[in-house]
Amino acid sequence: MTTVLIADDQPMQRFGFRMLLESQDDMTVVGEAGNGTEAVGLVTRHHPDVVLMDIRMPGLDGIEATRRIITSGARTRILIVTTFDLDEYAYDGLRAGASGFLVKDALPEELLAGVRAVAAGDAVVAPTLTRRLLDAYVHHLPVTPGAPGAADPRITALTEREREILTVIGQGWSNTEIAARLHLAESTVKTHVTRILAKTGARDRVQAVILAYDTRLVTPM
Repeated sequence: MTTVLIADDQPMQRFGFRMLLESQDDMTVVGEAGNGTEAVGLVTRHHPDVVLMDIRMPGLDGIEATRRIITSGARTRILIVTTFDLDEYAYDGLRAGASGFLVKDALPEELLAGVRAVAAGDAVVAPTLTRRLLDAYVHHLPVTPGAPGAADPRITALTEREREILTVIGQGWSNTEIAARLHLAESTVKTHVTRILAKTGARDRVQAVILAYDTRLVTPM
């Protein structure tokens, strides 16, 4: 059973999400929050698998709430709900540690699939779309002198092959594309990706893309 917390300042939006989620045999809603402060408190109390997090809420917004939940070490994963796919707030949500985002006009089956994917540890945003977001808002990234990834311990811990795969993950390649272009079995690629996430501390593929940008393994197109 996947437990979900809904954080949105619009009661009707929360009601709609609850009705949809609780129509599923494998999901249950453990609480509702009308702002970020309530969301952080309810995560501490209920430890949900997934939070559906609205961005624009009064007081503590969804970005800061996401950041606080992630930095607390909670196992809870965040699925940002935004109005526009290329939204600076969606970018900020990903950098705060969210596992992905959905637009509010997503189809019901897309939202349900997103919750299930996030609960399973997957990212709910195509790598290419993550790259579009980062390219659009790359001016926020810190400028680090020297060779790409040279001084970052998360990168120096990787083997040459793992570093190569992290770079192409950052460029938006899927596992299938990596396997075909680097002449590897897809199962081998999956093993490499798992090791990359473990060594770098990235929670999921989205965070791996952000890491590739932060360390300048990948630069904007």
